[in-house]
Amino acid sequence: MNAVTTGIAQKIGNWFARPTEAAVAAEHAALRSDRFRLEREADWKRLEAVLKRMEAGRTRGVSDEDLLALPALYRTAASSLSIARETSLDAALVAYLEALTQRAWFLVYGPRASLWSWFRGFIGGGWSASVRGLGIDLLIALALMVAGTAVGWLLVASNPEWYYSLVPGGMADVRVPGASREVLHGTLFGNQDQSGMSVFAAGLFSNNAQVSIMCFALGFAFGLPTMLLLVHNTALLGAMLWLYHGQGLLLDFVGWLAIHGTTELFAILLAGAAGIHIGRAMAFPGNMSVMDAAAAAGRRAAQVMTGVVLMLILAALLEGFGRQLIDSTPSRLTVGGFMLVLWIGYFFAFRREAR
Repeated sequence: MNAVTTGIAQKIGNWFARPTEAAVAAEHAALRSDRFRLEREADWKRLEAVLKRMEAGRTRGVSDEDLLALPALYRTAASSLSIARETSLDAALVAYLEALTQRAWFLVYGPRASLWSWFRGFIGGGWSASVRGLGIDLLIALALMVAGTAVGWLLVASNPEWYYSLVPGGMADVRVPGASREVLHGTLFGNQDQSGMSVFAAGLFSNNAQVSIMCFALGFAFGLPTMLLLVHNTALLGAMLWLYHGQGLLLDFVGWLAIHGTTELFAILLAGAAGIHIGRAMAFPGNMSVMDAAAAAGRRAAQVMTGVVLMLILAALLEGFGRQLIDSTPSRLTVGGFMLVLWIGYFFAFRREAR
């Protein structure tokens, strides 16, 4: 009986002494993780050392060999992370590799400059170079805007009813065919504190901002909608020029418009040229594929449109303050002419390339 009891006790003890399947799996995982780490840890440590020096601003202390090896070390760490995730290695190792690859990505592929540095490069040459890169598209957009203005003038001159089709109702108010000289003169002078002109100016700015964005966005339809939009929008301008000309107030209206209009219309010109640039690249891609040509044109056009947004903001400020402070035609023409010369000089005479 004692011998039987002793045997049973030994079997029970042996059974409890055996490791469970979970423990065996954990041990095997630990062994795999250790072996995986040992095989690749040297590259990880080398990458981490390079990152620490570069993040601390001590790039000069990094050897040429380490700098050249940085992309390969990053790819090795990224590959190790992928394997570690797929094979379910320990969480600490995965977390370490994730942090390491994120840091390496910013140094290998991340932006090289701060927002301020980018903005300085953009204003200091990048924007103007992109505008000049539009080339013939600027001339096409300008020709369409001049043609649209002429079309609007001729249409309302032949039949004043066209005015109501070209000028939105919210912008017309008292500025309609048949309005007296006194009424039209009152819309241009001595109304700094009147809300009517604020509404009109806000409507004009909103219209021009929408036109600028649409001109760019519709460029992907081979530029044709962009061209039609340029003609249609400037036909509105032609109709209003005809209206004020009829009462001998053409120069006064041009002066009122010039304060912010030279900047605003220049922005529309650039937006239209950007849209045409994309459309022309897609229609005539040359030796490139259509998608590659569109992508290359799109990058240049997007940089131009970034500047267009800034121009529209500046136009809004000029309109807001200029309308309040300047109430004479010569002064308005001076401000508008100065802004026009400033933009032409910046885009076409300022040849400094972005660094």
